[in-house]
Amino acid sequence: MLLRLLRERLAPYRNWIALVVLFQFVAVVAMLYLPSLNADIIDRGIVTGDTGYILRTGGVMLAISFGQIVCSVLAVWFGARTSMAFGQDVRAALFHRVGTFSTREVQDFGAPSLITRSTNDVQQVQMLVLMACNIAVQSPIMMVGGVLMALHVDSGLGWILAVVVPALFLCVGFVVSRMVPSFRAMQARIDEVNRVLREQITGIRVVRAFVREPHEAKRFGTANDDLTEVAVRAGRWMATMFPLVMLVVNVSSVAVIWFGGHRIDSGQMEPGAMTAFLSYLMQILMSVMMATFMLMMVPRAAVCGDRIAEVLDTETSVAPPAAAAAPDPALRGHLRFDGVTFAYPGADEPVLSDVSFEARPGRTVAVIGSTGAGKSTLVNLVPRLFDASDGSVQVAGRDVRDLEPDLLWAQLGLVPQKAYLFSGTVRSNLQYGKPDATDEEMWAALEVAQGRDFVEALPEGLDAPVTQGGTNFSGGQRQRLAIARALVRKPGIYLFDDSFSALDLATDARLRAALRPVTRAATVLIVAQRVSTIKDADLILVLEDGRVVGRGTHHELLADNPTYQEIVTSQMTAEEAA
Repeated sequence: MLLRLLRERLAPYRNWIALVVLFQFVAVVAMLYLPSLNADIIDRGIVTGDTGYILRTGGVMLAISFGQIVCSVLAVWFGARTSMAFGQDVRAALFHRVGTFSTREVQDFGAPSLITRSTNDVQQVQMLVLMACNIAVQSPIMMVGGVLMALHVDSGLGWILAVVVPALFLCVGFVVSRMVPSFRAMQARIDEVNRVLREQITGIRVVRAFVREPHEAKRFGTANDDLTEVAVRAGRWMATMFPLVMLVVNVSSVAVIWFGGHRIDSGQMEPGAMTAFLSYLMQILMSVMMATFMLMMVPRAAVCGDRIAEVLDTETSVAPPAAAAAPDPALRGHLRFDGVTFAYPGADEPVLSDVSFEARPGRTVAVIGSTGAGKSTLVNLVPRLFDASDGSVQVAGRDVRDLEPDLLWAQLGLVPQKAYLFSGTVRSNLQYGKPDATDEEMWAALEVAQGRDFVEALPEGLDAPVTQGGTNFSGGQRQRLAIARALVRKPGIYLFDDSFSALDLATDARLRAALRPVTRAATVLIVAQRVSTIKDADLILVLEDGRVVGRGTHHELLADNPTYQEIVTSQMTAEEAA
C-alpha cells in the first residue's frame, strides 16, 4: 500500500523528482571523480615533486567540489519541496475523505486514530519521501559508481568488495525484518495513548467528580508502558544496526590497508591507487550506511502508509447519489418517514423498526421514549448521518439518498444532543449556519434562543471568544447558542435532538414560546426526555425498543397509551399533566 500511495500522490511532482535525480547524479559523479584526481596528485605530483601538476589538478578539484556543492543544494531543495507538497496533499486527501464519512465510519476508526493517521502517520511517510529524495537517489549511484571506479583503480582488491557489500546487506536485511512487527505495534499503541489521553482531557470534570484520578493515571500508565515497551524493542534493533555497519566498515578498511600494502610492496599497486581504492570503499560503505538509515524508516513508514491507505480506500456507507435530484420547492419543509428500519452492521436487532410518520410546515412532531429507544438515531437519519436499512426518509418530496448532499443539508437546521461550539467567537459560531448573517439576524436568533442576555453581558458581545467545544460557557449557554445557530439559518426543517435538556423549566418554556412564531413556516422535529418540552406538539411519537408504540397529541396519549402514561407519571403530577 505504501508503494501505491507514493506512486499515486507523487505523480503530480514528476518534474521536481526528475530534477532531484539529475542534480543528485551530477553531484555523485563529481564526488566519484575526486578520489581519482587525488590519486593522480599523489602519484604524479607528490611522488615526482611536480608542483605545477599539483596546483593545476588541485584547481580542478576545487572547481568540481564547488559544482558538487551547488548540485547537492539544488537536489536537497527540490527534494524538500517535493516531500512537503506530498505531505500537504495527503493530509488534504485524508481530511476530505474523512469529511465524506458517515457516523458509522468515524466510529469504526475512532477519532483518536483518525487524528494520528492525519498527523503522525503522514509525517512518517513524508520524512521517508524526503530521505528518499536525498538518499535513495544518491546511494545506488554512489554504490555502483564506487564499485566500478574501485575496480578501475585496482581489480586485484575487488574480492574485498564482493565479500563486504553482500555482508552489509545481509546484516541490514536481518535487522529491518525484525523491526517491522515492532513498528506496526507501535502505531497501534500510539492510537491507544491518544485515545486514553483524549478521554481523560475531555472528561476531566467527571474524573475529578468521582475521584478517579488514580484509576485514570493507572490507565494512562498502562498505555504508556505498553508503548514504551514496543518502542524500546524497536529501538534495540535499531541500535544494533549502526554497530554492525561500523564493524563491517572497519574490518573492510583494515583489509584494504593490509592487502593493499602487500600489493604496493610487490609493485602491483601505486600508493595513490590504494588511497583512491580506500576512498571508493568508504564511499560505497557510506552509501550503504545512508541507505541503511533510510531503510530504518521504511518499516514504520510502511505501517503508516497502510494506515493512511486504509482511510483513503474506505468508501462511506452514505454514498452520494449517482444522479442527484433537487428538492421540490413546493414541498419545502415536508418530512416523511415511510416504513423506516435501521440496524447497525452485525447487530442482532434493529435500532428502529418500521417507523412511519409525516410532518408538514407549521407542525411540530415530537419523539419521546426511554433511553436506547432509538430517538437520536431517528433524527440522524434525516441529514443522512446514517442511511436507513429499509424504507425511505423523504425531505421536500425526495428520498434523502437521491438528494444532492449540500441541497439536503441546506434544508435542515440541526441542533445535536451534545451542543458543540467551534473555537472562535460567538459571531463566527452563529455565522456557521449562515456565513452572511447580519448582526440584526444574529441578535434576533439569540433573543428567540434566550441567549441574548448573557451574550450582551459579555464585554465583547458577539465578538466574545469561544474556546474549543465552547467549554468557557455552561451547558445551558452552549445549547442556547447552538439553537441560535440553527435559527440564523432559517431552514425548512428544524431538528432538535434533546436540545433543551440543559435548560431549566422556565427557560425551556420561554424558548418554546418564542420558537412558535419563528418556526411557523417550518417543520419542527423534537427529540426530548422531558414531557413538559413536548406536551404542546401537534404529534407525539412514543418509541419503545425502536418501534412506535403510540402516536397522537399529549391528551390522546395520556388517555390510552400505557407507555406514555408511565413516562408522564414518572415526571409530572396529575395537575401538571393535565
